[in-house]
Amino acid sequence: MAEFTLPGKIITGEGALVEAGSSIAKLGKKALVITGKHVGRLENMKELQKILEQYQIQYIVFDGITGEPTDTMIEEGVRIYKKNHCDFCIGIGGGSPLDSAKAIAAMSTGTKKISDYNGKAIEQALPPVVAIPTTAGTGSEATKFTIITDTEKNIKMLLKGDVLLPSLAIVDSHFSISTPQSVTAATGLDALTHAVEAYTSKKAQPLTDVYAVSAVRRILHWLPKAYRDGEDRTARSEMAQAALEAGICINNSSVTIVHGMSRPIGALFHVPHGISNAMLLCTCLKNVADGAMERFARLSRESGIADEHDRDEEAVKMLFQKLDEICRICNVPTLQEYGIKKRAYMESIDKMTDDAIASGSPGNCIKSVSAKDIRRIYKEVWNDKNE
Repeated sequence: MAEFTLPGKIITGEGALVEAGSSIAKLGKKALVITGKHVGRLENMKELQKILEQYQIQYIVFDGITGEPTDTMIEEGVRIYKKNHCDFCIGIGGGSPLDSAKAIAAMSTGTKKISDYNGKAIEQALPPVVAIPTTAGTGSEATKFTIITDTEKNIKMLLKGDVLLPSLAIVDSHFSISTPQSVTAATGLDALTHAVEAYTSKKAQPLTDVYAVSAVRRILHWLPKAYRDGEDRTARSEMAQAALEAGICINNSSVTIVHGMSRPIGALFHVPHGISNAMLLCTCLKNVADGAMERFARLSRESGIADEHDRDEEAVKMLFQKLDEICRICNVPTLQEYGIKKRAYMESIDKMTDDAIASGSPGNCIKSVSAKDIRRIYKEVWNDKNE
């Protein structure tokens, strides 16, 4: 038996925000709009404000999300939410504001610390959340998860629960036109990682397979185009669709070893999530592919990389060559090129391994992965790319 969940409503396509006005109005009377300072100055925010005013929805803007969200940012958002008697949240921006909107909604209903929910299912009723992505990749608009950094323990916490699924997801590719090239790469590669891991997870199911294959095909074709020309509206539209599909995938079949090992690198060395995924992508997956050769080979064939005449081993090799190629096109740096020092990295391996295992994501691999394996792979990632 497999369970499949989606946001309450999804509205997609150019002009989706205008179409969504009446749906937003049904969710509450006063919104906390959660974003970052950059998005807060863009035309995207002006369009949202215009819609809210048209439907006579009061709102307060909290633009304190800088970089990847932390517990202190969430606490400030909750304070503003309560002080202004808001009754629903709107997240607009990349994955960080969207994740923050979910976390603020969750923390607005109780007295617990956010760290109390790390790894545990949140079940209490939450105020509605509207998710409006302005990048194509994180998939947060379609998931029951949110990632928040614990500033005391220096770890990325995973909050989860069906109640975290947005009530309304508005996916308008027009909003991603202004995305910088580096963010286009990071978010697009994050979506690619979502789709590949979801397809090769032991929680994969027929419905997620359909979305994963579609996302992989779109991303391999359209991400290089969006990366090279951010004004390519077709590429932006295809990437927005792919990111949504990949988000739906991980919402239902989850991620595996790449995300599990990536989050500690992001937390300790402040690497953008999509880039840390890309740094690890092929090395991690090559280490688990022999335990799921048929799944990786099938993904290669269904994504149009290999064909039915290629043996499984050859099809998998072609898949990894394609993943390496797209990372090169998007200029993914090595750990060393990013500025991480070898000594600091090596001294952190035990902590990163513990945090990766604690996240639960490596446990979703079809092949069993031990702490010893993860320590070895962390070393391999450095040695493969930096020496």
